[in-house]
Amino acid sequence: MKIQNYISSALLGTLLLFSGCENQLQEDVYSQLDPAALMQSANGVERVLFNAYRDAQITDNFGGNIWFQEEWTCDQFWETGGAVNLQAVVMLNFTWDASYPTQFTNLWNNCYASVRNCNLVLENIDNSPVEATIKERSKAEARFVRASAYYILYTFFGPVPLRLTTVGDLSMARATDAEMQTYFEKEFADVAKVLPNNGEVSGYGYGRATKGAALGYLTKFYLNNRQWQKSADAAKQLMDLNKYALWPDYTTLFTVDNEEKNKEFVWVYPCSPLGPGNEFMNGAFPAAFAKTVDGKIVFTSNMRNWARMDRLMDLFYNSFDPADTRRNLIITEYINSSGQKVSLLNQNNTRAFKFVPDINANANSHGNDIPVIRYSDILLARAEALNEIGGPTQEALNLIQQVRDRAGLKTPLVLSSFTKESLRDRILQERGWELYGEKMRRQDLLRQDKFISYAKSRGIANAQDYRKLFPIPQPEINANPLCKQNPGY
Repeated sequence: MKIQNYISSALLGTLLLFSGCENQLQEDVYSQLDPAALMQSANGVERVLFNAYRDAQITDNFGGNIWFQEEWTCDQFWETGGAVNLQAVVMLNFTWDASYPTQFTNLWNNCYASVRNCNLVLENIDNSPVEATIKERSKAEARFVRASAYYILYTFFGPVPLRLTTVGDLSMARATDAEMQTYFEKEFADVAKVLPNNGEVSGYGYGRATKGAALGYLTKFYLNNRQWQKSADAAKQLMDLNKYALWPDYTTLFTVDNEEKNKEFVWVYPCSPLGPGNEFMNGAFPAAFAKTVDGKIVFTSNMRNWARMDRLMDLFYNSFDPADTRRNLIITEYINSSGQKVSLLNQNNTRAFKFVPDINANANSHGNDIPVIRYSDILLARAEALNEIGGPTQEALNLIQQVRDRAGLKTPLVLSSFTKESLRDRILQERGWELYGEKMRRQDLLRQDKFISYAKSRGIANAQDYRKLFPIPQPEINANPLCKQNPGY
């Protein structure tokens, strides 16, 4: 059962959401929740936990927030049309500031709401009468979700105020980078020792934190901070759990039907047509889309086609090997509502249909789960780390080849063909083909020092080094005088 099915609608109306903004914290209180009372049952503990999960997830449903920053600033996607185009242009042209777009503030507030609810669990659960095993696991879950919310903030803004309690001064300085890195390493490593593997605990639902998810975050944290040996080791730990494997068919990997039996998804945000939903397809549908040319995907009245058009760049589409099955989830033509065939080629206009439309979609919400960490990501991460440690090795190529084999590219990579630098570039390209549209590209380009140079190659004059980080939202700067703005903003 997906995790959102457990979330109590009553709790959503009564929990006081936390954010860094002082004016929000000082709202009039019309009803009040006593955390200690709520923690008197396992169900109460889970209500608070699941609200924390949800707060982190709603930053990442493709409707905005993470998608805008992670994709439209890079070399694969761009956008036209709809009200959101005002914000897309800011992202595409690197002209954002601390006050715009509003996604900065939304992301910040949602993540800190998740942090607050995790802190509530950690502050109150020791006095709860729930059994010790549930108590220990719930603590690990709360630490995991809190760290994952902070990791989102860290990848966007750099070090942020590290609030590990619900009490204390509203004004708080940003942690140092060393403090943030120590925090992530300790939290993910500690909870990996406590959290269960997939399927180990009866009633521990799909979509909750697991040992594999903690090791996956640890792998990616080390990788993005260029701690190559630690990243390689964490990836190997995850692989050695023997709980994960590549799904055999990339074209069905992201369908609703294959979710809970899919061993490739290490960590997901579960989605439902009832919400929180996956909103990827609403922007991917081309204008007046009726069906694909082969008739396998048909637009139905329960779906939505936004005025916003999320398009792929020709340079990226044309970079695929024609035999690569990953390209098959990109449509190049379609039948419109007038029955006409429309070509999308050579217009920077092909569309990613990666999250195959859910026939049970409810307006904007599709039920396709959003993968945050996939096994293929871990294989490529270990390959990259090994190459950075000692240059090309057969093990690194074998890891890459597993991903390529699944994509139908059976010709093996040859070790003697690569230098450390050329294999680094090849892994970056392979990650682009494998993970397009999954909000990985900005971090990949930053890690390989290509985020700014790639933007400049697209003619973006405003692509300056300080834009590797986004600005702390202006409402937080106004409310918290100890929180200093990132340089350049």
